[in-house]
Order: sequence, then structure tokens, then C-alpha cells
Amino acid sequence: MRFLITGASGLYGSKLAELATRKGYVVFSGYSQDQPSHGVALKFDVSNREQVDGAFEKASPEVVVHAATLTDVDKCETNKELAWKINVDGTRNVAQAARKHQAFLVYVSTDYVFDGAKGLYKETDAPNPINYYGLTKLKAEELVASVVGEYCIARPSVIYGASPAAGKVNFVLWLLSKLRKNEQARIVTDQWISPTLNTSLADMTLEVAERKLTGIYHLSGVTRISRYEFTEKIAETFNLDPDLIVPSTSAEMAWAAKRPRDSSLDTSKAQQMLRNKPLQIHEALEQLKHELSPP
Repeated sequence: MRFLITGASGLYGSKLAELATRKGYVVFSGYSQDQPSHGVALKFDVSNREQVDGAFEKASPEVVVHAATLTDVDKCETNKELAWKINVDGTRNVAQAARKHQAFLVYVSTDYVFDGAKGLYKETDAPNPINYYGLTKLKAEELVASVVGEYCIARPSVIYGASPAAGKVNFVLWLLSKLRKNEQARIVTDQWISPTLNTSLADMTLEVAERKLTGIYHLSGVTRISRYEFTEKIAETFNLDPDLIVPSTSAEMAWAAKRPRDSSLDTSKAQQMLRNKPLQIHEALEQLKHELSPP
């Protein structure tokens, strides 16, 4: 099977490229800045239609995983033109190219399409984003559904993993660094999420692609947990001092964009349909600990 992955130098895309390559698939790894470490590197800008078409001509993909996105929630709020260009126009270009090449498209969306009023959202719940990032991702979902013949929309929540990617350190690596230096970390107590290990998300995505599962799937971790409780679990797993974690509230944070109070996802559909099941938080953190252990 031939894969084209956009955003293949990111936290999720790089892990997906690694696992797909390991399974013997032909992988073309799309990127715009940081060169990917797995697959055949293809440099192109998703917001440039000609470059996207050129990448598809080279890759001739059977499966496209569109993970390239502007994920900085505050930057999306303060630079809406850039957010729309990458997240919406970019998705339109990829979706149209996927239709032209009759490729199966997996679009990686987000829990932030929901307003956070109730939590444990199912795939059938109506999205209602409260920030511009969530709005652009919802518009992109709608584009995919209207343009592509065969597609899957995958929604994770707070992706983390063992390696820095695309020059950025994810939340868990940031926290581990702080705690190991005996530095305090201010963490909000009033936000609930479904943290998603990148390895688990990549495993589930590969199965979706191999089986051509269509529609919307919540591919996050199983556990609904507050950000504060999540950091406590991390400290416990890695035998670090939980007293360094300072409770805070969303109101105290200097954010440009609103965050959903409870954007946790219900993964019942994925648990029922997939052989690679979503992970409980303790399973995911133990796997992370194993991945971070020296060989």
C-alpha cells in the first residue's frame, strides 16, 4: 500500500510514517519545514494547490493521511488568515487531490470542534467550536465530507509522545523536563481531556486505513481526566515529585483563545470496531515509559 502523509515531521505524522514504513508500506512523508526521518521526504506547502498536485503525482497514493495543520490554538486566534489558509484551504487542496487520485483520505481533526459544555462527546454529537482553531478544523471536516468519496475523520485529544517533533516539545515531555529539574509547573484543574499517545493513534490510524473504515471515529485515549490529574499520573508513573505541580484555573491563564471546559471524547465506537483498541491512561503512560527507556 502506498501512503502519503502530510505533516509527517510532526508528533503524530512522524510516528505514523515510522510504523507504516516498519510494516513494509511505501510511505511518502510530506513536510514544509523540518525534514521527516521516515519515508520518502516530499517538501510541499498544503496551502499551495500546485505543490499539492505535484506531490500527489509523485506519490500516487492509495491512502492519504492529512495531519498537516496549524495546531497553536492562540496563534489561530490572533492570526486567523494564516489559520484559515493552512487548516481550511490546505485541507481543500488535499481533499480535491485525493478525489482526483481516488485515494482513501484520513483527516486528523480535534476534540476542539466541541464547545466543552458536557464532555465525553460521541461521533454523533453536534460540533460547536468556541475558538477559531476549532472552527477551522470543523470547516475542514465539512470539506472532506463534501469533496472526498471514501474518507475517515479521526478526532484525537491532546496528543503526546516520547520524542520531540518538528522542533516542538509536547506537553508530557515539557512536564517531565520541569519536574526532573525540580521546577514547578502550573496546571489547570478545570479542563477535562482524553490524552492520546501518538503511538496508539498511529496504530489505530493504520488499521482504519488498512480496513478502509469510513465516517467519523474518536481515536483518543479512553480515559476522561483533568489536565491536573493527568500531570499527577505522569509524576506517579515516572516517580517524580507531584508537589511541584501547582493547581491553577483557566481564568488565571493568559490565553488569547477560549478552551473548552470538557472536550473529552467517548471512544466506544473505536473500542467496538477496532482490533487496536484505544488505551486507558495507565496503559498509555506505561507504554510511554517503555519508549523513553534507554535500549
